[in-house]
Amino acid sequence: MDRIDIQIEVPAVPYKDLFYQKPAEPSEWIRERVIEARNIQKNRYQQTKIYSNSRMGSKLVQKHCRIQPDSEKLLMTAIDKLNLSARAYYRILKIARTIADLDDQADILTNHVAEAIQYRSLDRSR
Repeated sequence: MDRIDIQIEVPAVPYKDLFYQKPAEPSEWIRERVIEARNIQKNRYQQTKIYSNSRMGSKLVQKHCRIQPDSEKLLMTAIDKLNLSARAYYRILKIARTIADLDDQADILTNHVAEAIQYRSLDRSR
């Protein structure tokens, strides 16, 4: 499972929630954010042979996925408590980088790392 970048369980939607939903972000807005994030990555990697965060090797992760000490502490705690592998560590950092890109942030913030950790939910069942 640690070879899969994003792992989440999608529970069934309760019947009552089908009728009483909050308005969601319009798909067009999401599409624009994704296009912008892809452009950020295209520019970031223009001097390399890769085109997206998912393709980063460990050297590029070290270069482009630097995190602050509080984020590092959060990530280390998650790795210890969830017994995650080194591979999962790098995948979390790459996902956090993508979340920051979608958020139009040059730096990876603690909330980006926290969200990326949440996408490792199937690792928790081991």
